[in-house]
Amino acid sequence: MGLLLLRAAVGVTAFIEGGVYLTDPAIPAFWMRLLGLLGVLGGISLMIGFLTPVAAVLVALGATGAAFSWFPSPVPRSFDTTLATIFVIVMTVAVVFLGPGSLSLDARLFGRREIIIPRTSRSSE
Repeated sequence: MGLLLLRAAVGVTAFIEGGVYLTDPAIPAFWMRLLGLLGVLGGISLMIGFLTPVAAVLVALGATGAAFSWFPSPVPRSFDTTLATIFVIVMTVAVVFLGPGSLSLDARLFGRREIIIPRTSRSSE
Protein backbone atom coordinates (compact mmCIF):
# COMPACT_ATOMS: atom_id res chain seq x y z
CA MET A 1 0.00 0.00 0.00
CA GLY A 2 2.93 2.33 0.68
CA LEU A 3 4.23 2.01 -2.87
CA LEU A 4 0.75 2.63 -4.24
CA LEU A 5 0.48 5.80 -2.16
CA LEU A 6 3.94 6.97 -3.24
CA ARG A 7 3.19 6.29 -6.91
CA ALA A 8 -0.18 8.06 -6.64
CA ALA A 9 1.33 11.15 -5.00
CA VAL A 10 4.03 11.53 -7.64
CA GLY A 11 1.64 10.63 -10.48
CA VAL A 12 -1.02 13.16 -9.50
CA THR A 13 1.62 15.87 -9.07
CA ALA A 14 3.15 15.14 -12.49
CA PHE A 15 -0.30 14.98 -14.10
CA ILE A 16 -1.31 18.39 -12.69
CA GLU A 17 2.01 20.05 -13.57
CA GLY A 18 1.90 18.62 -17.11
CA GLY A 19 -1.69 19.80 -17.49
CA VAL A 20 -0.68 23.31 -16.48
CA TYR A 21 2.03 23.31 -19.15
CA LEU A 22 -0.47 22.08 -21.75
CA THR A 23 -3.22 24.60 -20.96
CA ASP A 24 -1.11 27.75 -20.49
CA PRO A 25 -1.57 29.96 -23.59
CA ALA A 26 1.53 31.99 -22.70
CA ILE A 27 3.79 29.03 -23.55
CA PRO A 28 3.44 28.47 -27.31
CA ALA A 29 6.70 26.56 -27.85
CA PHE A 30 6.46 23.04 -29.21
CA TRP A 31 8.97 21.75 -26.65
CA MET A 32 6.94 23.09 -23.74
CA ARG A 33 3.81 21.36 -25.06
CA LEU A 34 5.83 18.17 -25.43
CA LEU A 35 7.06 18.56 -21.85
CA GLY A 36 3.46 18.97 -20.68
CA LEU A 37 2.35 15.90 -22.62
CA LEU A 38 5.20 13.84 -21.12
CA GLY A 39 4.19 15.06 -17.66
CA VAL A 40 0.57 14.04 -18.18
CA LEU A 41 1.46 10.65 -19.67
CA GLY A 42 4.13 10.01 -17.02
CA GLY A 43 1.66 10.89 -14.28
CA ILE A 44 -1.01 8.58 -15.65
CA SER A 45 1.54 5.81 -16.08
CA LEU A 46 2.70 6.20 -12.48
CA MET A 47 -0.86 6.25 -11.14
CA ILE A 48 -1.78 2.97 -12.81
CA GLY A 49 1.70 1.45 -12.40
CA PHE A 50 2.53 0.91 -16.08
CA LEU A 51 6.22 1.06 -17.09
CA THR A 52 6.89 2.55 -13.68
CA PRO A 53 10.70 2.95 -13.83
CA VAL A 54 10.57 4.66 -17.23
CA ALA A 55 7.75 6.98 -16.21
CA ALA A 56 9.44 7.86 -12.92
CA VAL A 57 12.71 8.74 -14.67
CA LEU A 58 10.84 10.99 -17.13
CA VAL A 59 8.97 12.73 -14.30
CA ALA A 60 12.21 13.17 -12.33
CA LEU A 61 13.94 14.73 -15.34
CA GLY A 62 11.02 17.10 -15.91
CA ALA A 63 10.96 18.11 -12.24
CA THR A 64 14.73 18.63 -12.30
CA GLY A 65 14.34 20.89 -15.32
CA ALA A 66 11.64 22.86 -13.51
CA ALA A 67 13.79 23.11 -10.36
CA PHE A 68 16.77 24.53 -12.23
CA SER A 69 14.56 26.76 -14.43
CA TRP A 70 15.59 25.07 -17.65
CA PHE A 71 12.00 25.50 -18.84
CA PRO A 72 9.87 28.65 -18.64
CA SER A 73 7.34 28.30 -15.87
CA PRO A 74 3.60 28.65 -16.43
CA VAL A 75 1.68 31.29 -14.51
CA PRO A 76 -0.20 29.05 -12.00
CA ARG A 77 2.80 27.01 -10.90
CA SER A 78 2.09 24.03 -8.71
CA PHE A 79 5.75 23.79 -7.68
CA ASP A 80 6.03 27.17 -5.97
CA THR A 81 9.31 26.44 -4.24
CA THR A 82 12.46 24.60 -5.07
CA LEU A 83 11.98 22.51 -1.93
CA ALA A 84 8.68 21.08 -3.23
CA THR A 85 10.37 20.22 -6.52
CA ILE A 86 13.21 18.49 -4.67
CA PHE A 87 10.65 16.40 -2.76
CA VAL A 88 9.09 15.29 -6.06
CA ILE A 89 12.53 14.38 -7.43
CA VAL A 90 13.37 12.35 -4.30
CA MET A 91 10.02 10.54 -4.42
CA THR A 92 10.42 9.64 -8.10
CA VAL A 93 13.91 8.30 -7.49
CA ALA A 94 12.46 6.21 -4.65
CA VAL A 95 9.82 4.83 -7.03
CA VAL A 96 12.54 3.95 -9.55
CA PHE A 97 14.53 2.04 -6.92
CA LEU A 98 11.54 0.36 -5.23
CA GLY A 99 9.70 -0.62 -8.40
CA PRO A 100 5.98 -0.65 -9.09
CA GLY A 101 4.86 -2.97 -6.28
CA SER A 102 2.20 -5.65 -6.26
CA LEU A 103 -0.74 -3.28 -6.83
CA SER A 104 0.29 -2.18 -10.32
CA LEU A 105 -0.38 -2.92 -13.93
CA ASP A 106 3.27 -3.97 -14.31
CA ALA A 107 2.73 -6.72 -11.73
CA ARG A 108 -0.34 -7.95 -13.61
CA LEU A 109 1.33 -7.87 -17.03
CA PHE A 110 4.84 -9.08 -16.22
CA GLY A 111 4.24 -11.01 -13.00
CA ARG A 112 5.72 -10.59 -9.57
CA ARG A 113 9.30 -11.60 -9.10
CA GLU A 114 10.43 -13.72 -6.19
CA ILE A 115 14.10 -13.96 -5.48
CA ILE A 116 15.16 -17.36 -4.16
CA ILE A 117 18.59 -17.54 -2.59
CA PRO A 118 19.81 -21.13 -2.51
CA ARG A 119 21.41 -22.43 0.66
CA THR A 120 25.07 -23.11 0.39
CA SER A 121 26.54 -26.12 2.07
CA ARG A 122 29.77 -25.66 3.93
CA SER A 123 32.31 -28.29 3.27
CA SER A 124 34.08 -29.75 6.30
CA GLU A 125 37.70 -29.66 5.32
